[in-house]
Amino acid sequence: MVLSARKWFSRFVFMLLFIGLFVVATGGYDWLVDVVSPSNPYEVPQGEAVKVIWHSTYEWDNGNIADRLRFFYWYGE
Repeated sequence: MVLSARKWFSRFVFMLLFIGLFVVATGGYDWLVDVVSPSNPYEVPQGEAVKVIWHSTYEWDNGNIADRLRFFYWYGE
């Protein structure tokens, strides 16, 4: 069995390039996610923006299932 140094060197260079490009691609993806995503999606909006959160105070234990289903289909909650 003959071991070729040139063949093993080319494999080694290929693996180094593959690992290097993989690290660059994953680092670039992490950087892009940090740039695009908001820092805190739950903070109070600034300017004229309105944060729409509504908590129902209706007692569902006292209502019937028809009222609950009607509310679900009407408001989607």
